Amino acid sequence: MDTKEQKLKESMALKEWHEIKSEDSWMIFKIMGEFVNGFEHLAKIGPCVSIYGSARTKSDNKYYQLATETAYKLTQAGYGVITGGGPGIMEAANKGAMAGGGKSAGCNIKLEFEQEANKYIDDDKLVTFDYFFVRKVMFMKYSQGFIVFPGGFGTFDELFEAMTLIQTQKSAAFPIVLVGTDYWGGLVEWIIEVMLNKEHNISEKDMNMFHVVDTAQEVVDIIDEFYKKYQFRPNF
Repeated sequence: MDTKEQKLKESMALKEWHEIKSEDSWMIFKIMGEFVNGFEHLAKIGPCVSIYGSARTKSDNKYYQLATETAYKLTQAGYGVITGGGPGIMEAANKGAMAGGGKSAGCNIKLEFEQEANKYIDDDKLVTFDYFFVRKVMFMKYSQGFIVFPGGFGTFDELFEAMTLIQTQKSAAFPIVLVGTDYWGGLVEWIIEVMLNKEHNISEKDMNMFHVVDTAQEVVDIIDEFYKKYQFRPNF
């Protein structure tokens, strides 16, 4: 390739890069719009607990059934339920909330392969997002507790972001409950043995940020016990 041809290609690449960066600037307005829409919807709902877990969990799975029961019991205790709005554990939780006559909200995300909003979300409490990070802000700001069922990378992302923000005091503390000792036990053991005791990457008090349980009633008891001491409010 001669020098002239090389310079032409570099010039075209630079022009394309500048066009991409220009589009990036306009994304700000779309992001702002998602924040405004999310804040306006969720601020009106009142105290809610978020329930997380895999979108791939089938209705005959024990954790699907347990998520439905947990959401139902939370509504009977006076809490609304927020999920990611999709199938699996999210559907189970919205189903339980609707059966309990409580508030059933969904923060859905647009994805190519999944997911459409499930049918158990209240019509006026569904918000759909393009950006995961905007959606996570909504959960962090308005959820009075995180109930985490078995899930994949997305579930782990939401769990560890919540613990990081509480640990660094960027968010007020709120209860985090992991449901299923069979699923979470190995992770908790590794956190204690490796992160805490061997590498000293966390403090002993950080282990107090979450609980591991196996029943719906334990979930409700932990949430109730926490809010005997603290008032409901946005977390930041």
